[in-house]
Amino acid sequence: MTSPQRQPLLHDLAVTLAAPTVILSEPDGNLDATAPEAGVQGLFHADVRAVSLLRVTLRPLGAPSGEHAGKAPPAVGDEGWLPVVAVMNAADGPGRSRFVGLAQALGDAVPDPTVRVDRRRILNPGLLTEQLTVRSTATAPVHLAVRVEVAGDLVTLEHAKAGLAPRSPLQPADELSSGTGELRWGDGTVAVAVSATGATPDAEHSTLTWTLTVEPGENVDLHLAVEISQPDAVVTAADPRPTWQRPEVTADDRRLPALVAQSLDDLQSLRMAMAASPGDTFVAAGVPWFFTLFGRDSLWAARMLLPLGTDLALGTLRTLAAQQGTRTDPATEEEPGKILHEVRRGVFDDGQGLVLPPVYYGTVDATPLWICLLHDAWRWGLPADDIEPLLPALQAALGWIETAAQAGDGFLSYIDHSGTGLSNQGWKDSGDAARFADGRLAEAPLALAEVQGYAYEAALAGAALLDAFELPDGERWRTFAAHLADRFRARFWVSDQHGPYPAMALDGSGRHVDSVTSNMGHLLATGILNADETAAVAARLAAPDMSGSYGLRTMSSQSGGFGPLRYHCGTVWPHDTAIAVTGLARSGHPEAAARLIEGILDAAPAFDYRLPELWGGDARADTPAPVPYPAACRPQAWSAAAAVALMTAMTGLDPDVPAGRLHIRPTGPLPVGALTIAGLTVARERFDVTINSGGRVESVTAPAGLTVEESAALRA
Repeated sequence: MTSPQRQPLLHDLAVTLAAPTVILSEPDGNLDATAPEAGVQGLFHADVRAVSLLRVTLRPLGAPSGEHAGKAPPAVGDEGWLPVVAVMNAADGPGRSRFVGLAQALGDAVPDPTVRVDRRRILNPGLLTEQLTVRSTATAPVHLAVRVEVAGDLVTLEHAKAGLAPRSPLQPADELSSGTGELRWGDGTVAVAVSATGATPDAEHSTLTWTLTVEPGENVDLHLAVEISQPDAVVTAADPRPTWQRPEVTADDRRLPALVAQSLDDLQSLRMAMAASPGDTFVAAGVPWFFTLFGRDSLWAARMLLPLGTDLALGTLRTLAAQQGTRTDPATEEEPGKILHEVRRGVFDDGQGLVLPPVYYGTVDATPLWICLLHDAWRWGLPADDIEPLLPALQAALGWIETAAQAGDGFLSYIDHSGTGLSNQGWKDSGDAARFADGRLAEAPLALAEVQGYAYEAALAGAALLDAFELPDGERWRTFAAHLADRFRARFWVSDQHGPYPAMALDGSGRHVDSVTSNMGHLLATGILNADETAAVAARLAAPDMSGSYGLRTMSSQSGGFGPLRYHCGTVWPHDTAIAVTGLARSGHPEAAARLIEGILDAAPAFDYRLPELWGGDARADTPAPVPYPAACRPQAWSAAAAVALMTAMTGLDPDVPAGRLHIRPTGPLPVGALTIAGLTVARERFDVTINSGGRVESVTAPAGLTVEESAALRA
C-alpha cells in the first residue's frame, strides 16, 4: 500500500468512464483494490467504490466423457485458476474499452497462441457491461471454465485517495432466475447487482463461473453486467442528447486531429448534471479525484469549448448560478454573490487535515470566471432569452468582486477562514504552490496576479452585458477596471537579471511573491497589460526555463522550489499552456505560441492522446517523452478542452454575434501546417475554415448575417 502521505498512483491504469461512473483497472481489464501498489483501482459511482474486485481467470478442464459427453464440463473447485495474459488494451470511443489477452495454458502445444480472450467493456451511467469472447484456432476442442471474482467495499473516494487500506468486501447474496446468475450487495444507500447469463453464482466466494467447450475455429461469447443505484447521489448522468457539435479536423500534422478526437471522446464521457437540475449539463473536472462539479474547472472547460456551441456554457452557468452564495459562512467560505468551488455527496475528509463541507466555496477566481464565460457565450451567440434570467446572478457576482476588492486593499485575495479548507484558493491550490523566488513558502492572505486579470476582464465583460441589456452601472464597472489596472501596474511588477515580470502574488504585507511562474500567462488575454507589458510577459514565457519542456512549466526551472514533479511548482498543465497560448496568439506573439503548441503535440502520443491533468516539467532535451505525474487525473476536463483551445488559437477566431461580425486572424505560419476545421458553431450555425500552412485563410463558410473580417497575423 502507499504511504498515508502519498496519493495512490494512477498513470498506468486503464480508464473507462461515463459520468457519474468510472472504472479504473489494470491494463488487462482486471481490478483488485487489495493488491500491492493497486493505486485506486475500482468501479466508482458518484464518489463511492461500488466494485473493489473484478478479476477474470481460466481453468483448463478435461474433455467430457461417458454420461457427460456432449454436455458442459462439470463445476470446478478453487484450485488451478490461471490469469489471462494481457497483450492489448485501448480506448474504443466514449465509455468503451477493449482488452485482448492470451490463454497460454490452453490450445495446441505450439509456439503461437491458439486461444485468446477478447474483453469488450461498455460503460453507461450506473451500468457496466462486459462481453468476454473466447476465441480458438486450436485443432481440437478446448474445454475450460471461466471465472469472474467480483466484490465491493463501498468506500468513499476520499478513503481511496488518502491511500487507506480497502475495507473487507460486503458479503453478497446470490440469486438464480431464468438462467441468470446474480450476486448482490449494498449498504442501504448504494445497491450493486452483478449478473452473468449462464454462469453459476457462489456468494460464499463472490464468484460467477461458466464452464464451456470451444470447438476449433469457434468463438463463445459470455456476458457480465454490473448495475449500480444510488438514489441520494448529488450528481447524475447528463441528458443523452449531444451537448456540442463535433467538428471534422484535418491538418498536415496528424497529431492535432488525433488529439482533438480523443479529447472530445473524453469530454463526452465527462458530461454530468446535478440531480436537482438534470437538464443542465456541465463537465466534471476529472477522473477520479474531481469527478464532480468544480466551479473553476467546469467554467474553463466550457469557455474553451465555445467554438463547438453554447449549450455546455449555458448548462454550466445555470448550474453554478443555482448555488451562488447568498450569505456569509466562514465554515463553507460562502459569501453573497460568490460562485462555489466544488460539490460532494458528503463531507470530504482526506485524513490529513483537509475537511471540506459538501458544498464548498473556497475559490477566489470562479466568480470572475463565471462572468467571463457569460460574456463570451453571449459573443458566440447565446440567445438573449437564455442570458436574461442570469442577469441577477451577474449583478450579484459583480457585487462580490467589489466587496472582495474593498476587503483586499483594492485586490481580490483569499485566506482559509475555517483552518480546515484549502490554504491556497486559486487554480494552484496545493499547500506549497505559492513561493518566493528563493523557494520560501508564501502565506495567505494572498492576492494572485491572474485573479486580478480575471477581475479586470470580468468588470469590462459585466459592463458590456449591463449596457446591452439596458441595466445601470456599466460605466462604474469600466472605471473599476481602469483603476484595477493602474493598481496592478504600480504594485505587481518586479525585476530580476532577465528583466521585468509580474510577481505571482502579493502577500498580506504587500510583499511580492516573486517566483517566476505561469500565472503571468493568464494575464495576456484579459486586457490588463499594455503592449510593452505583454511583450515582457511573452518573452519570459518563451524563455527555455519556462517553455523548454513539453508545454509551459508552472514555475521557472531557475526559481527556488522548482521540481519537475512538484504539482504546481514545475510540472506542465495542458490547460495552463492553452490559456497562455490563447493570450500569446491574440497579442501578436505567434512564435512563442507555436513553441508551446509543439510541446503539447509532442507530449500527446505518449498518453495515447488522452491528456492527463499534468505531467513532469523535465526538459525535452533530457527526456524522449514526458514523464507522467503518477497521481494525475486522466482524463481531465480542462486538459481535454485544451485541445480545442489550441486549435482555436491558431485560427484567431473571435466572434461578436451581437455586433454581427466574426473576426479571423490566424497566428501566421501554423505549427501544424495546413489546417481545415469543418463544423465549428457560431450563433448556433455551422462555421468552416481552411488555413494554409503559411497562415492565410483560403476559405470560410460562415452563418448568414455575420460579416467576416479577415486580417493577417499580428507581429510584436
